[in-house]
Amino acid sequence: MKLSIYLAAALCGLSSSADNGQAPLVYEQSGSNIKNVAIIGAGAGGASSAYHLAKFAASAGRPVNITVFERNSYIGGRSTTVDAYDDPNYPVELGASIFVETNHILFNATKEFNLSTNAFITQSDIPGAGLAVWNGEEFVITQSGGSGWWDIAKLFWRYGLGPMKTMRLVKEVVGKFLEMYDEPAFPFQSLTQVGQDVGLLAVTAATGTQYLEENGITGDFGQEIVQASTRVNYAQNLDYIHGLEAMVSMAAENAQAVTGGNWQIFASMIQASQATALLETSVIAIEKTKHGRYQLRFSDAGTESSADPGSQTFDDVVLATPYQYSNISLPEELTAPDTIPYVQLHVTLFTSPHLLSPSFFGQKPDNPAPRVVLTTLPKREEPASGSEGVGSPGFFSISLLRQVTNPKSSRPEYLYKIFSAAPPNSTFLHNLLGVEHEDGDEIEESKNRPITWCYRKVWNSYPYEFPRVTFERIELGKNLWYTGAMDSFINGLTTTTEQLARLNIPAETESR
Repeated sequence: MKLSIYLAAALCGLSSSADNGQAPLVYEQSGSNIKNVAIIGAGAGGASSAYHLAKFAASAGRPVNITVFERNSYIGGRSTTVDAYDDPNYPVELGASIFVETNHILFNATKEFNLSTNAFITQSDIPGAGLAVWNGEEFVITQSGGSGWWDIAKLFWRYGLGPMKTMRLVKEVVGKFLEMYDEPAFPFQSLTQVGQDVGLLAVTAATGTQYLEENGITGDFGQEIVQASTRVNYAQNLDYIHGLEAMVSMAAENAQAVTGGNWQIFASMIQASQATALLETSVIAIEKTKHGRYQLRFSDAGTESSADPGSQTFDDVVLATPYQYSNISLPEELTAPDTIPYVQLHVTLFTSPHLLSPSFFGQKPDNPAPRVVLTTLPKREEPASGSEGVGSPGFFSISLLRQVTNPKSSRPEYLYKIFSAAPPNSTFLHNLLGVEHEDGDEIEESKNRPITWCYRKVWNSYPYEFPRVTFERIELGKNLWYTGAMDSFINGLTTTTEQLARLNIPAETESR
């Protein structure tokens, strides 16, 4: 979403500093005082692009009309909610769950739009530790989830100075990333070049494991804690994710969420931009006109084969959705973005009157299971890539989100979320809850059953962030921009850092 600031500057023709060695970005129009801009996609990238474009245009005194096309019926992309029990009193995040203070765009937007936020914590009155990391065989570390001295002492006892060194490194890397949006680096024209200028290509060139070792961080901390973070945030192991994304996954300070759903940030952004939002509208093709503008052809979502689609012409187009999933044809003279592999992440939400079973995790019955379980791999197990990377634990994370009241039975129950590489079947879920299973593989929802409500979703959630030193072009063609260029570089400050925010890793100042 930081890329949307760059796009807004480019579209409004803000010049770069005279001493930064870049050509100025030129503002051009085609015979009209008003610049017409199309944004394809109303997720985080599209909504933020509309918002910042409108702000830059207003400050520059350059009138702009913005039209946002979205094939879904809602704004927010992966930031969306569903209602537990199909009851609007119980909204629950289905995708991007939280954001952190380092994400200045979202953090500041909640203030500007007067959105109420909550700290992302679980209920402390529910039995069990706040958080633990499980390797499929044992809990390698368990924490209360608070900020007590005992949790900090356990970290230092097990990992020595690893936590402190890592958090210093995280601050350094995040600081370099933020330099991209300050002069003289900003506005930049090449993601690869600006990455080199601020010193991040050395970070993206290495795996997470290599980058930690290069900076003197060895031992179990990377395997057990940093890898638990990359798995819960990106469903990827430390040996197969580049150093930048590994460090971003640890930037979990002051995690929070908007009450009622983070999608409200993006809905507010589009509303503030005064853009025309065309929901349930699929763009079929982007065509170049003889005057150098772009004609978009579109139809109602689900009817892309319509013989008579609508069309509209624009001066600029922002493609704010992964091109490989867009089904949009580009002008023949343009080179389409590379197809890159995306994580297929399965999200399972369910409610039950039962707590997680201690026996599922090899614990004694009188030792309550943790409320949040992140996973890593046992030391003897070689990490893999792709969906096989989930390894012997069988899932990436399990979270008891909060206690709820079943509207049908009026009894207290628990709301859970699971991230996994494949949909967990009924046998797995019943074993997880420690209840007998006799109903086959299907999950049946009933007020008298162990699982009273269940909702499944599979997301093409984020790219596999393999080490690399070259990145997609931001401008696919003159006045045709692509936010997905950022995806293989960094995909973290605008997405969930999930439950790792509750893992009590002391900040650098706390050691003094």
